[in-house]
Amino acid sequence: MNAVQQLLREYDRARAYTDQLWRDLSPDELTWRPHEESSAIGWHLGHQAHVAHFMIRNLTAAEPSPDPELDALMDSANPEKFRGALPTVARLGEFRDVVAERVHARIGDIAGGRVGAPDQLAIVATHLLTAVINHEYQHDQWIGEVRSRDLGHALPPDPEADGLCRVDGYLVLTGAC
Repeated sequence: MNAVQQLLREYDRARAYTDQLWRDLSPDELTWRPHEESSAIGWHLGHQAHVAHFMIRNLTAAEPSPDPELDALMDSANPEKFRGALPTVARLGEFRDVVAERVHARIGDIAGGRVGAPDQLAIVATHLLTAVINHEYQHDQWIGEVRSRDLGHALPPDPEADGLCRVDGYLVLTGAC
């Protein structure tokens, strides 16, 4: 298995961990905000997917957004106090799933050499996927804090993978753990 394919597995592991953090929460818990200058768990879920798709489409392929109406809302440049009107839980879950399918399709094409400049894009894809994975875990930290501290739910155990460790309290895929 090449490095890009291994990173796709790590991407799936990171997404599975995120799912453990939110799938058992109620819609009210997913949209609740600790205060006005804080984002709801649901926003973080949409933002994780938005960033993954934004990075993949802008660095490897010109592909339209799977849900253009969510783009501005899920962009972190949007101030937190304006992140309150979230879509339904079903729409967030669907958005996350569609983005993951598109990440797999595009990165799978790169891993299979079905792109122009396949060697160059394979290098880009390894760095890109590592960043996407670490971004997923970055927001998982906040989701986990709100889940446990504010909502009183237990946290799942950390995922285990070679090169995955905690740095400054955050799960990070570094390859050097």
